Amino acid sequence: MKDKFRALVVREADGKFLKQIEMIDEIGLRYYGDKEVTETIIEVEYSGLNYKDALSASGNKGITKQYPHIPGIDLAGKIVATQSSKFKIGDEVIVTGYDMGMNHYGGFCEYATSPDKWIVPRPQSLTLKEAMIYGTSGFTAALGVLNIVEHGITPESGKILVTGATGAVGSMAVSILSKLGYEVAASTGKESEADYLKSLGANEIIDRKTLVDDPQKGLFSSRWAAAFDTVGGPSLSYILKCIAPSGIVTNCGMITSTKLETSIMPFIIRGVKLSGIAASATLMPKRLKVWEKIAGEYNIHPGEDFYDVVSLEELPEKIDLMLAGKLHRKVVVKL
Repeated sequence: MKDKFRALVVREADGKFLKQIEMIDEIGLRYYGDKEVTETIIEVEYSGLNYKDALSASGNKGITKQYPHIPGIDLAGKIVATQSSKFKIGDEVIVTGYDMGMNHYGGFCEYATSPDKWIVPRPQSLTLKEAMIYGTSGFTAALGVLNIVEHGITPESGKILVTGATGAVGSMAVSILSKLGYEVAASTGKESEADYLKSLGANEIIDRKTLVDDPQKGLFSSRWAAAFDTVGGPSLSYILKCIAPSGIVTNCGMITSTKLETSIMPFIIRGVKLSGIAASATLMPKRLKVWEKIAGEYNIHPGEDFYDVVSLEELPEKIDLMLAGKLHRKVVVKL
């Protein structure tokens, strides 16, 4: 392990948050969330840029409470030191979610530490780079799809709606569902992205403006067997009222609103289930299952047109583009 190594460090000064590449030492690796000091050190080979990272890098105290800080909620690499009985030096591993990159120094660094309870062994058929092409967004998509499948929804059950379909999570969900043989209706507000969504496997493109609820109505005609929602708010209320009997809606986002005001009718008349997807809080047994799915039957083998590989030095510019809503491809960071 190097005496000093590169990291993207965010510092607070005079009410502003500055991000720059710095050389740090092992002291900077310490986990400061709840006084736990871990002895498992990972040499990071790849990380990935997520919206939470962009928020952390811009000083969002709802994401990161203490600065200076190193963002990066995803990382993949090789263990170089550990006192864990679960792992050994040389093991290739993945860490996504939990408090990584939020209130724990994250993956935008050549070395990172992690409690062993956060660490996932790299699935045999997935490379470290591929794991970060998926990252938290791919994990969230796979987790939502798994919930739909385990609820008993099959391709024969009917069409599946995906909202926010051009986003990182939504596009992965469209691709995975299509690969599994489902007929997918993709909702978006970006008319120009229709061909892109069809290339991912969407059978139908729905203008998000048409997903309009009527608070006076308890139910609408059944339109979908299930839905993968990344939007929340009034459109989620409408979607719930349009799900077929015994269907399911998974939700992992709140783009339009954190509030949900809806009718109880879908639940007590049609037996619809609303399933929240909290990727960062997924328990390890389910987490391992989802990663095995990503490495196996859910693997959509994203092509080079899906992602960009950048260096740590190029990362600040990508963060600014993400915050400005001008980033349209997955960003994988090569350390």
